[in-house]
Amino acid sequence: MCRRYPSDLSDARWELVEPVLAAWRAERRGRGLDIGRPPDHDLRILLDAVLYVNRTGIPWRCLPHDYPPWPTVYAYFARWQEEGVFDQLNTLLRRQVRWQEGREDEPSACVIDSQSIKTSTNVPAAGQGIDARKKIVGRKRSIVIDTVGLLLGVLVTAASVQDSVAGQHLIDRVAAEHPTVRKTWVDGGYRQHLVEHAATLGIDMHIVRRDPATRGFSVLPRRWTVERTLGRLMNHRRLARDYEAHPHRSEAIIHLAMINLMTRRLTDESTPTWRGA
Repeated sequence: MCRRYPSDLSDARWELVEPVLAAWRAERRGRGLDIGRPPDHDLRILLDAVLYVNRTGIPWRCLPHDYPPWPTVYAYFARWQEEGVFDQLNTLLRRQVRWQEGREDEPSACVIDSQSIKTSTNVPAAGQGIDARKKIVGRKRSIVIDTVGLLLGVLVTAASVQDSVAGQHLIDRVAAEHPTVRKTWVDGGYRQHLVEHAATLGIDMHIVRRDPATRGFSVLPRRWTVERTLGRLMNHRRLARDYEAHPHRSEAIIHLAMINLMTRRLTDESTPTWRGA
């Protein structure tokens, strides 16, 4: 297939994700969910359209006309999110990246951090809050990654939600979904009670604090990994703000960005930046 835009999947990247999407479509047909529907759109062009929105940050209604109609693209995006396709792709690709780098499929340690972000005008006020420390009105993205920088979990909340509250949800999820994890690192925004909660789950939590005497930027042990991941995610303009009306759609956008990064990592394709654009 001819690539129209830089965000489109190369043949090598499509080969990595095609089996999951093909199995998803076959499973739906097996349940009779597509009977009586119009002819199916090509899965690759649909995913290309979703990645285009994720990478460029445009509204869904502004999709170029050589993609399928935007309501169709968004409907597939929503269905993939609801039926766990993005979660499945992230798990599969993460294991492949770890295997490629000579590591076990499942991690033994992780890092947790959060990022407060402003929201667009279409986000309901009930789903927003104020991060008093950062003086940001919007939402908070809490992520947990392995030591390679790959996503293990994400939770989007109002910015007013404390790091320790979101962190407890994430550490519970890690304990349930990744039982091999025995150690995690967090910053000073996470409270001692979370350390104690993690201990009850068999996870040793370390709080990495910044030296108050240090001025300017400094690399913190272990913490730099999650900061690097957040920086790479922010190369996707859809994440420059939170444009999604529903938090679970925001989480799907983060999963999509990580899918983009991991497929490029597996195929040795560089990730273009916006510098000089």
